[in-house]
Amino acid sequence: MNYATIKWADVANGPGVRVSLFVSGCTHRCPGCFNEEAQDFAYGRPFTEVEEDKILQALSPAHIKGLSLLGGEPFEPDNQRALLPFLRRVKEQYPQKEIWCYSGYVLEEELWRPSRARCKSTDEMLSLLDILVDGPFVEAKKDLNLRFRGSSNQRILNVPASVAAHQPVLWDGDMTIQPITV
Repeated sequence: MNYATIKWADVANGPGVRVSLFVSGCTHRCPGCFNEEAQDFAYGRPFTEVEEDKILQALSPAHIKGLSLLGGEPFEPDNQRALLPFLRRVKEQYPQKEIWCYSGYVLEEELWRPSRARCKSTDEMLSLLDILVDGPFVEAKKDLNLRFRGSSNQRILNVPASVAAHQPVLWDGDMTIQPITV
């Protein structure tokens, strides 16, 4: 997997100060995409253990609230397979840090059901996320006043609550992360 960029002190893609990893590769091709160059799977640089270690180190300060995954598309199957071992490391080392993921796929339509996005890594990857911002960017529904999303069709979902309820549960704007037992 390649990545487009890493933002070491991002305040736009989740609450608080975060480290944000922008992966490369996306088949959605949403008109008006803010990160069009990252749609190309070959764009950027290879995401290696060196970058993983740098991100883990960057997550260590108490003022860093968590990690955000964006793209490109983190839930492209090849990206899921590459991200899963890294996310395990993040949760093991920092169970109190929130992991947010932005995806153009819709949870109950494409990540929980058979689709081109669903693969052997999907359920475990979802289990390591705290928040999923789902749904494609729709230029006609673009709203600059929305918090942590680009268009009004996109939802901010509490992943653990959604999994427990077997249906999407919207994020209430505040959440205390409990360590996951692995």
